[in-house]
Amino acid sequence: MDFPDFFDRVPAITVREPLAALLGASASGTITYCYADAVKLAGHSCPTVAGAYLMIRKGLARLYGDDLPERGNIEVHMRDARDEGTTGVVAAIATLLTGAAPETGFGGIGMNHRFARRDLLCFDAPIDGRMALRRRDTGSGVVLDLDTARVPPAARMQTLLPKIVAGSADEDNVALFAALWQERVERMLVDHADDPKLVHVRPWQMIG
Repeated sequence: MDFPDFFDRVPAITVREPLAALLGASASGTITYCYADAVKLAGHSCPTVAGAYLMIRKGLARLYGDDLPERGNIEVHMRDARDEGTTGVVAAIATLLTGAAPETGFGGIGMNHRFARRDLLCFDAPIDGRMALRRRDTGSGVVLDLDTARVPPAARMQTLLPKIVAGSADEDNVALFAALWQERVERMLVDHADDPKLVHVRPWQMIG
């Protein structure tokens, strides 16, 4: 793949996946996801994709500490409607990394629906943040938000973006736009990966 080199410097996310172990997809029952996996899913790399990846990474770290997060044992609550803005993109990446799915997800094995992931992802949630994650075993949760203004775009983007949108940019401008676009993503994922002012995390306990 001809992805930018900085993709390899983005912190990875390793989870425990009992279903993968049961069905023989992973002898150890662990799966490691990289930022490139999120890009492959979304089909592009942007501040939204990067922000979703970072929010989930930070949320899982807060919920599980030094333990491996258990994929399929996590609920994802999205504040906005599924068709509002970039909510669907963020939710798709949340499904990739946590296993949580809406009504279309895996229904489980057997009458007890073991390993079910269906309805673990919901929208229009009453939360004060863009996203919340909740462990199904302990009930502990975190509310997550993202402030992309912490990593602003390059000043030249103000003049390049209108040309790109209008389709009037020449090859040099298109190349510069792409480079500056990914430069911002790189700053988010590498320089600010652990910046508490970029990703806000706070405890959340959902009753019931």
